[in-house]
Amino acid sequence: MRVLPGPKMVEFHSQQFQINSKDGKPLFTVDENEVVIGTDKLRVTGPEGALFEHSVETPLVKAEAFKQLRLESPTRSLSMDAPRGINIKAQAGNIEALSQMDIKLHSSDGVLLLDAETVRLPKLPEGTRGSSGISQGLYEICVCPDGKLYLSVAGVGSTCQEYSRVCQ
Repeated sequence: MRVLPGPKMVEFHSQQFQINSKDGKPLFTVDENEVVIGTDKLRVTGPEGALFEHSVETPLVKAEAFKQLRLESPTRSLSMDAPRGINIKAQAGNIEALSQMDIKLHSSDGVLLLDAETVRLPKLPEGTRGSSGISQGLYEICVCPDGKLYLSVAGVGSTCQEYSRVCQ
């Protein structure tokens, strides 16, 4: 082991470096392969947060009380992977997904379930047909062959075929 104290830095040469608590519990351990922080909680206080150049694995990421938690990748994508599912829950307030491009929900073997008292699609286009029909303010949701949705004025039977010009 070699310790080289300097005016701005202490250089340490050894196979392992460890800092222990008063009762001998390892708090900080460094070797050639890993850095282990043995405290119950790791707090990053800098205004820029923490920067990781590769993946991060942890059972819990938590914001300080009454502070927002942000996960950000300013130049690349951000992904969460889990073999048994990912749960996003807001005890109070909304969950928002914002994108300048598409938002895609994909289930390879399952179902996409929208379970709410009200489902709104405020910008869904209305289908058009040659002659104007009488509208009672009721619509049905129709699907084009390519999967695009549109509204059609409701009738006694389905009116999707009559209003399908939206699909062209």
